[in-house]
Amino acid sequence: MHAPSLPDRSIEAYAAVTERDLLEQLRELAETLSEARILHINSTATGGGVAELLRSIVPVCTDLGIETDWLVMDADDDFFEVTKAVHNGLQGSGEPVTDEMKVIYREVTATNAAEIQAEYDLVLAHDPQTLGMLERLDEQLPNAPIIWRCHVDLTEPVEDYLAFVSAYTDPIDHAIFSRSAYAVVDVPATSIVSPSIDPITEKNRPLEDAELAAERDRLDPLSFDAPVVTQVSRFDPWKDQFGTLEAYRTAKKAVPELQLALAGGMAGDDPEGLELYEQVAAEAVDDPDVHTLTDLPDGAINALQRLSDVVVQKSLREGFGLVVAEALWKRTPVVGSTVGGIPLQVEDGRNGYLVEPDDAIGAGNRIVDLLENDERRRSFGDNARERVREQFLLPRQLVDLLEIFVDSLGLDS
Repeated sequence: MHAPSLPDRSIEAYAAVTERDLLEQLRELAETLSEARILHINSTATGGGVAELLRSIVPVCTDLGIETDWLVMDADDDFFEVTKAVHNGLQGSGEPVTDEMKVIYREVTATNAAEIQAEYDLVLAHDPQTLGMLERLDEQLPNAPIIWRCHVDLTEPVEDYLAFVSAYTDPIDHAIFSRSAYAVVDVPATSIVSPSIDPITEKNRPLEDAELAAERDRLDPLSFDAPVVTQVSRFDPWKDQFGTLEAYRTAKKAVPELQLALAGGMAGDDPEGLELYEQVAAEAVDDPDVHTLTDLPDGAINALQRLSDVVVQKSLREGFGLVVAEALWKRTPVVGSTVGGIPLQVEDGRNGYLVEPDDAIGAGNRIVDLLENDERRRSFGDNARERVREQFLLPRQLVDLLEIFVDSLGLDS
């Protein structure tokens, strides 16, 4: 296992975007946890929403005076092929679990668990990749509560994969899910906590005019002098970039100058990413108004979400979908599907529109509705910003997490 490098963070930096009372609540919770040592573990340091969350949560907790470590699993492609299959199976699609898959999973998780030698008061393990480590950690740290944070959409899991995961859940004391519909694993206690975006990161901070101009140049030949609709997602079948292409083609019939940006990266623990990117790029190659963009720096994503007229998130399954909150925070309305955490963020007819996940034509029509009404787009954008400010910024999520830590440790807050 290895510890990623982390940026510096100060809780005071959030004073401009969140209520002072919330920051004071965080300080009080941190004081209660001042003698606790916390460990987060996950499977990748880059390219996914969990890694982005931890890159902010861990240094902010450190700034608050809570000793917090983050360790990332060391694993090869064989392991990530298995865990990708588990991820897909938990979201409703997949071939049967094989004995070979079980062996690979057990060996890698056991090796990683054996590398953790330090003492901790609480362990927070993220997603199915880490579950195989928990029995060893429970033996090594018998007095430390183990919390499992599941970021996956578990509304319709394949039973074979749910059984695979459930075989490793006995050491869990408390599980955290993003929606109550995901709480299908039998554990002693559960909580529902919505993820959040960090408003002061390079991806979400305000951009000066000169910075926006520089990023526009970087994104050339994409032009913001004509309408732009964007989807920002890692290249993954569940994100349905092909459905977004169909929605764009529907909208382009009414708005001929429309352009589409499909921007995404490759998560370090997702072996399917490059293959899907190549398939999407091949599908779009004959249309010069479709731009498939990969591994853009965060500043370029920031500008792209701000400068786009509409953002689309037409996922087929979605644990939460922080890219939705990112766009809404930048006052860009979102057309999203009615799956996972998207409806928690998009208020239909107020800050965007919701469509069924298989309704690409409906998504295209909603794109047109927004492109043809500037006042509606502005109004939706203002509502979007406030929705995120109230519910989906980092300090609120940290309060929820620290309250669970205090309760799990039996401390008096």
